[in-house]
Amino acid sequence: MKIKLLLIGSLVAIAAMALLASSVNEREAERVALNKSPVVAEADKNKNEAWSRYYPRQYSSWKKTKESDEIKDMIEAKPQLAILWAGYGFAKDYNAPRGHYYAIQDNVNSLRTGAPTDDKTGPMPTACWTCKSPDVPRLMERDGENEYFTGKWARYGSEVVNAIGCADCHDNKTAELAVRRPYLDRALAAAGLPTFKNSTHQQKRSLVCAQCHVEYYFKKTEYKTKDGKDAVAKVVTLPWAEGLSAENMEKYYDDRNFKDFTNKISGTPILKAQHPGFEISSTGIHAQKGVSCADCHMPYTQEGAVKYSDHQVQSPLETMDRSCMPCHRESEKKLANIVKQKFDRKEFLMEIAMDNLAKAHLETGKAMELGATDDELKAIRTDIRHAQWRWDYSIASHASFFHAPEETLRLLASANETAQQARLKLVRVLAKYNAINFSAPDFSTKKNAQKLAGVPLAKLVDAKLKFKATLEKAWYKEAVKKGNLNMESREGVDKTSSYFKK
Repeated sequence: MKIKLLLIGSLVAIAAMALLASSVNEREAERVALNKSPVVAEADKNKNEAWSRYYPRQYSSWKKTKESDEIKDMIEAKPQLAILWAGYGFAKDYNAPRGHYYAIQDNVNSLRTGAPTDDKTGPMPTACWTCKSPDVPRLMERDGENEYFTGKWARYGSEVVNAIGCADCHDNKTAELAVRRPYLDRALAAAGLPTFKNSTHQQKRSLVCAQCHVEYYFKKTEYKTKDGKDAVAKVVTLPWAEGLSAENMEKYYDDRNFKDFTNKISGTPILKAQHPGFEISSTGIHAQKGVSCADCHMPYTQEGAVKYSDHQVQSPLETMDRSCMPCHRESEKKLANIVKQKFDRKEFLMEIAMDNLAKAHLETGKAMELGATDDELKAIRTDIRHAQWRWDYSIASHASFFHAPEETLRLLASANETAQQARLKLVRVLAKYNAINFSAPDFSTKKNAQKLAGVPLAKLVDAKLKFKATLEKAWYKEAVKKGNLNMESREGVDKTSSYFKK
């Protein structure tokens, strides 16, 4: 009996080992197959679903970026924004960023992009597509970079149709990390930094993000078209020639007398920060320790013998076990509380700075109404310009309060101090024009603030809805006909916005 039991036990153990070996071999074969880097067809590389056959795990996780679908109206939450951006598109409509899956739809829906009726109308240049889709580098490669940056946003409505995805960051022949937007290498060279090709793999895991998560402006560039005609392109340019700090870029813009817009209330030439995530995070402790963007926002995931990067780009707080705990020894709860503390400190200083800036704009507007001259207001406007730039730079970068908390608070403190200096100077100007007791009107609600900023919201929404019922539908129909878009890839895309529901 003992011999029989021993024999049966041995056979069971052998069978289990055989199954385990078979499973390991299958997973190893899968790992080897994945590492062969199959080629994604050139014609299809800009369609994210074309990569799913070879990289199903990465594609499946990328599709989960649609779970980051909350629409948060930031002007409703922070009405001061409408005053600070009066006369600029962001005063019309500004929502908190959502998942990459919505990049195209949110750009199309935004009131900032207007309601064009054809490919030559609307308020925005083609450059406004630049960070939204792998179709953009396709167009740069097909038409030429300057040609791409020429004309109106609506011009490429039927061409830019696939949301941020695989071909933005990977070579379709090797799957290696790649940068397809030429302006990044130009900026790196201008700043005296290694170009993408000469960077380490770890550096590249941040630089692919720096194609878009950076400060930039539209530089007017004269050129000759293919048929020899004179033309002007508005080329995305990163202002890194003086360095990557807020003050360096402030000097860059001041030296070139550049402005993004003139504030409609105060007449101040304003710099609008975009999203300088790469620059501000480079001053933080994580970047200084060699941590890349992907380490935290795209943590490695293990499935059997296969290890891959999770492409559900999101807050590391959602994946703390993989994003944070491999390096940190504190509990997840303790780390989350530390992050909350950093956020609260940023919010406190940010609110003070925004209030002082909004009041400075409104007080300057009153001084203008009473007859104050440009000479009398020149120093005040310079203070407002610099204060607003430092405020905007410090918070336009997503999660700057975590990436570089000390730098964020330093810039907010500087913004608040400079805004207060502007208001002190305004006291003297207002006193001169017998308005010493002037108090800024109420801007505590979105409705009040947008009224002060001169935003005709109802008219803008009405025009946008007509655009969505006509030209937008024509774009997607044409995109499918040209073979640029598979409508199934847009299945479930959330078409709501802050001003309308499905």
